Formats: sequence, structure tokens, C-alpha cells
Amino acid sequence: MKIIAGSVDPLNKTEELLGKFGITYPVAYGMDTETTCTQTGAFYEKDRKFIHPTCFLIRPDKTIEVAVYSSGPIGRFVPQDVLGLVRFYKSRAQK
Repeated sequence: MKIIAGSVDPLNKTEELLGKFGITYPVAYGMDTETTCTQTGAFYEKDRKFIHPTCFLIRPDKTIEVAVYSSGPIGRFVPQDVLGLVRFYKSRAQK
């Protein structure tokens, strides 16, 4: 399983976040807000000017198995849920 992330923040803000949370997986930075929302379907909050988290569980064949679109503070991927999903799909594939 691999984790990647993307941010519309510039490099310096992205590096701050990585250091603050000890993130070691790849994170793209400086992504264009409008393009990102158009291509992923992420919700853009115009008043506060930020993109809500949008998460995808992508199969080895590069198709989307699960997409999670958040428009608020709940309903986001958490590590335990993602790991449980991966284990579920792997066990189902072995049958």
C-alpha cells in the first residue's frame, strides 16, 4: 500500500505541515486549486478559500475503488478505516 498526497500550498507551507505532523510519504505542492477541484471533484469553499479533503483508494490497476468527498470535518479517511478496507478487499480477492 502506498500513500501520496497533494496540496495547493506552496513548498514552504507544505514543508511546515510535513514537519509538524511527521509526514514521510510523498506530497505534491503548489497544485492549482481550480484544476484540482475540476479533476477530482473536491469541494472548494469560496468564502474561506480552501479545498475540503478528497481521498481515493486506488486499485493496483489504477481504477478508483473508493472515493471519499468531505464538505466538513467528518466523513474523512482515517488510517484505521483505510487499512481495514484494504484488508477487506484483499481477503475478498483471495476467495
